[in-house]
Amino acid sequence: MVSVSDIDFVQGTVTIEHLKRRTKLSCPNCRTSLGGPHEFCPGCSLAVTNAVAKQKKHRRMRTLPLDGDTLEMLKDYIKRGGQVTQNGKKLLFSINRHRAWQIVCDCAEKSGLPKLVNPETGKVHNVSPHRLRDAFAVHAVKLDDSVDGLRLLQEHLGHDSFNTTAKYRKVAGEEHREWYQKLWPGNES
Repeated sequence: MVSVSDIDFVQGTVTIEHLKRRTKLSCPNCRTSLGGPHEFCPGCSLAVTNAVAKQKKHRRMRTLPLDGDTLEMLKDYIKRGGQVTQNGKKLLFSINRHRAWQIVCDCAEKSGLPKLVNPETGKVHNVSPHRLRDAFAVHAVKLDDSVDGLRLLQEHLGHDSFNTTAKYRKVAGEEHREWYQKLWPGNES
């Protein structure tokens, strides 16, 4: 959840916490693989609360730029008292992930956004927060598919691996088809 203190109105940024936790944990006693909710090792029954606490602390933070219009809307929203206080923290909104997903779907439907078609499989999907994120990434790659552009997109999306970001380059362009057509001059089909 984004709190008011996560927004830097001077720098025009928002700091968010990654939702994914990818730390691999193992029992310090027997090296059995552990999941996030484990309090006791399934292999040797040792209490592993320290390992679980270590995983929770490992979440990464990301600072993202905000455009001027969004900053102004947020300032106005906060000035009008829109933020909510929970556990002593001023949050921008008091909605959970599922409700946010519903809002995005409702707005997409009301605005007339078409359903999305996967270009590789032809499968039709409803608009969702993740599909909008994918559409943003494809749009960014179409505008700038340089190495620097892809690295900035990697940072913006919070991908650990460059390969995860590079998949949008494949989806975004017709480079492969254009390259292949150049190999066969005079063959325009």
